[in-house]
Amino acid sequence: MPDEKKPGEAPRPAAHPQAAPKPPAGMVVTPWESELTQLLKSQFGDQISEFSIFQGQEFLVAAPEAAIPIIEFLKLEADFDYLVDVTAVDYPKREERFDLVYILYSFARNQRIRIKTRIKDGYRPLTAVDVHLTANWLEREVYDMFGIEFAGHPDLKRILMPEGWHGHPLRKDYGITQMDNDWVKENVGIESGQ
Repeated sequence: MPDEKKPGEAPRPAAHPQAAPKPPAGMVVTPWESELTQLLKSQFGDQISEFSIFQGQEFLVAAPEAAIPIIEFLKLEADFDYLVDVTAVDYPKREERFDLVYILYSFARNQRIRIKTRIKDGYRPLTAVDVHLTANWLEREVYDMFGIEFAGHPDLKRILMPEGWHGHPLRKDYGITQMDNDWVKENVGIESGQ
């Protein structure tokens, strides 16, 4: 029998059931307090609900309508002259489905901050193109991948996916194997392998 101990063989350790995996750790933040946060509090008051640091990264959480005025204020009054990125995170079960995140950098300060705002599906945040020209392509990517439309954007169209593509690939309700079979058949001339 395979489970029997053979003569001279060391005893086998008892089998232990595997422990259930630990749930992911929550985002542990510390308060962010500085001259800059005081300046922003005095300028925007309760339109900013949080100033925090997560793993050395400073961020604030603002009301959706305050995001662009804050970005403009930071550019003109605090030397945050470079819009590094605009991205989003999808939480499909949450009422405010998306976190929209702007990452700014100040060359003069050598400092990076994030401005986060929560928006509902269908909400059209104001474009940042009038403040930072780099927002043009960054917002197009967010539109292409998440379907978030920016009000006032000068040329809001797809930038990564082909025109005519259906759906937005980084939305969590867009299945990983899902693709636009009609587009593939029409433009590549094959049936999808999905």
